[in-house]
Amino acid sequence: MLLRAALLVLGLVELLRPKQVVDFWMNLATTGDAEVRRWVYAAARFEGLCLVLWAVTRGRGGSDAEGDGASD
Repeated sequence: MLLRAALLVLGLVELLRPKQVVDFWMNLATTGDAEVRRWVYAAARFEGLCLVLWAVTRGRGGSDAEGDGASD
């Protein structure tokens, strides 16, 4: 559940502010001034959307699967 919440927050931030997220990770990964292409921000936004959708849909069906093993 903690992983799902963390990925939901990261996905929302990446969806709403992709430039800040990409620039943060690029500053960690490179030592100099690296040029990022424009499509990288669109890809980051798509990744954020995928993370949000995964976290939301995972929350709906996860309790039924966990409950089956506990009743034995």
